[in-house]
Amino acid sequence: MKVYTTDEQELIMEPIIKWAGNPNIIIVVKAFGIKASVQVIDLQVSALPRITLKPLVPSFPCFAKILVSLMEKPHVDFGLKLLGADVMAIPGLYAFVQEMIKTHVANMYLWPKVLEVPIMDPAKAQKKPVGILHVKVVRAVKLMKKDLMGKSDPYVKVKLTEEKLPSKKTSVKRSNLNPEWNEEFKLVVKDPDSQALELTVFDWEQVGKHDKIGMNAIPLKDVIPDETKSITLNLLKTMDSNDPVNEKFRGQLTVELTYNPFKEGDTDLDTSDESGTIEKAPDGTPEGGGLLVIIVHEAQDVEGKHHTNPYARIMFKGEERKTKHIKKNRDPRWEEEFQFVCEEPPANDKMQIEVMSRPPSIGIYSKENLGYVVISLADVISNKRINEKYHLIDSKNGRIQLELQWRTS
Repeated sequence: MKVYTTDEQELIMEPIIKWAGNPNIIIVVKAFGIKASVQVIDLQVSALPRITLKPLVPSFPCFAKILVSLMEKPHVDFGLKLLGADVMAIPGLYAFVQEMIKTHVANMYLWPKVLEVPIMDPAKAQKKPVGILHVKVVRAVKLMKKDLMGKSDPYVKVKLTEEKLPSKKTSVKRSNLNPEWNEEFKLVVKDPDSQALELTVFDWEQVGKHDKIGMNAIPLKDVIPDETKSITLNLLKTMDSNDPVNEKFRGQLTVELTYNPFKEGDTDLDTSDESGTIEKAPDGTPEGGGLLVIIVHEAQDVEGKHHTNPYARIMFKGEERKTKHIKKNRDPRWEEEFQFVCEEPPANDKMQIEVMSRPPSIGIYSKENLGYVVISLADVISNKRINEKYHLIDSKNGRIQLELQWRTS
């Protein structure tokens, strides 16, 4: 495989693809009232595609589009059996079919023509976190009764628009049309001018789909930064304010919101004493919370005893995140980003990153630890950003490239 890097935000790969097999494909051909079955045998395909991942973005999966072109006409070889005989043995037919396939495929995908596969909106993917929204779901009153034999078992889903992350949920309040939750959530904000907070109240069901009681949304541009705001919303069936079905009263939901935008230019701080041991949080460390970001770039020279299908596992303050696993690779490249919302600067905390190997789905072996590293976060809090290659403990030559960022609020 050839891999190219350019000055553009893109990654270009040119793998050589060859495949051969003997599939059991039956094609029914009907012409002039006559129907016949044709079997495809001895299928072989070889091609030289150019795969471009662009633009490269900070959000997973780290690219917004896939562009595929063929650098030369593909070769497709196969046999056709009709009534037990190989049709492709007819003189001149084989060359005619080959040229027809090459011509049609080339007309669609031969460079510079491309097949474009969109993965995400590039404009949205380029956006980075700019703040934290603190949401407190306080209570609901006079909710609509959904259960035939009782009241309702309400809970609330909380999420920001333009985010693919799963919704956060409150607990379920059994048989209660006036529930109180007082439950708090933190959401990472990327564009306060366009994003909105979506709140949906559901009636929990033990069996079947949960019934939606009502919903509403709050545009973040209406929330004043660094000020706590209590809002009571009328629950709606749809988000169309002119929809007649919204005239029916479905209950009210009260929430408290505080939006803390990140601040730039915090003073660099000394984070350790002469012995290198952190005794306390550094003087001048921002008092507010923040966002701890870790980007797992790649690992090198990792090898298991029985298998090497590596993935990285990040452990921080009881939370655990994992990258995807890559099969049979001693030098895996992940380029995956993870975020941890912190109540306060984790200057006294440490983060552990392990490189593990996932066993084959069929076999007797269990997962293996290929090495680990423990990182003190004091330097990250002080310097705001660290990008280093770390030697993996319990690994002979293994290394891992990590980038850590601290965004204060």
